[in-house]
Amino acid sequence: MAKFSYIVRDKTGNKISGIEEGATQDEVVNRLQAKDFIVINIFSDSGQGSALSSASGASTKGKINTKHNRVTEGDLTLFCRQLATLLGSGVTILKSLNIISQQVSSKLLYLIIKDLEKNMEAGLSFHEAMAKHPAVFTELWIHLVESGEASGNLAVVLSKLASYLERDAAFKKKLISALIYPAILFLAGISALLFMTVKIIPTFAEIFNNFNIKMPFLTSLLIHTSKFIRSYFLLITVALVVGIWFLRRYISTKNGKRQLEKFILKVPVLGEAFRILIIERFTSEMSTLVESGVPILYSLEIAEHSVNSVILGEIVRSVKDDVRVGKSLGASLDERNFFDPMVVQMVNIGEEIGELSNMFKRLNAFYQEYLDTFLTRFTTMFEPIMLVFIGAIIGLMVIGMFLPIFEIAQIGTR
Repeated sequence: MAKFSYIVRDKTGNKISGIEEGATQDEVVNRLQAKDFIVINIFSDSGQGSALSSASGASTKGKINTKHNRVTEGDLTLFCRQLATLLGSGVTILKSLNIISQQVSSKLLYLIIKDLEKNMEAGLSFHEAMAKHPAVFTELWIHLVESGEASGNLAVVLSKLASYLERDAAFKKKLISALIYPAILFLAGISALLFMTVKIIPTFAEIFNNFNIKMPFLTSLLIHTSKFIRSYFLLITVALVVGIWFLRRYISTKNGKRQLEKFILKVPVLGEAFRILIIERFTSEMSTLVESGVPILYSLEIAEHSVNSVILGEIVRSVKDDVRVGKSLGASLDERNFFDPMVVQMVNIGEEIGELSNMFKRLNAFYQEYLDTFLTRFTTMFEPIMLVFIGAIIGLMVIGMFLPIFEIAQIGTR
């Protein structure tokens, strides 16, 4: 029987170290996990060093099979799903991380995983090691992992997190796919208008200059607009680029983003869709957090910083303060005049029967279906509206160019 030194954490998160005898390392790991311990590190006392550490070092020296340097949402989703699967199969955290590191496509994520291994071998918990990389692992990740470590259900919690990330990624793809066609149609229309302004109108203007006629108002306006755009095209382009750059800088600030959200919420139809969109994200995160066993106050605090909306974040903060002093979640949401009555009613029912996570899940499913329907109708309506708009503008241009031709024809018949 060989002796193995180990570092584990119990259900309360306390770190425990000791020595256990066993025929193999896997046997000792299974024995420790049967006691509801989370195995952080284990190595043989035979003088050969840590099996996991050695494997980690070996893979570090090997060739890294990476394809890009960024950490995309897809990389994180796959990482979470793989980790949940490995932990659910009884593989230790460190061994799981080592296996995943050999398959990642992101060089940065590879280095982060290696840093996670290093910090955990030094005695840090998984969520403490993740907290050292806030640019990659959000508060949602860190608090959910902390909850999983404390409850001893890390594999289950990671599986729920992976499902949330997969749903979120699928919804974003659907949203982007729905907006691609309207965007292409809009750009094609703008390009057609720009081509007529820069190329077609100047050609007609040169012809009209050879005739001594008074230009109609519409024709004169089109010619002067075309001349202005061609003369100051570079300046206009630079001004647009600089303006967009300053606008993006401003809306990247908290106050700028708040003003942008207020403006969008006031836009007819789109404002309502935007409100539903951020409520959908809120319900999705709350269902995942509450279902994973995160206390309601912590869930609200995480949602406050991860809903990606300044306005909703401020509302959630005030709701959290109300809940802290003893007010029910449903009553507090009702006072904000931002959530639909259905949200308030279902949250109230969820609190009463102890099924809050299921209620949030049902609300999320409802709002996702609502947004799917809205996007379908929007893309269906956008095409004819855009065609009519572009057609009307081009029609005015054509009329403006042909009015002088009619005048010239009348002169020729006199």
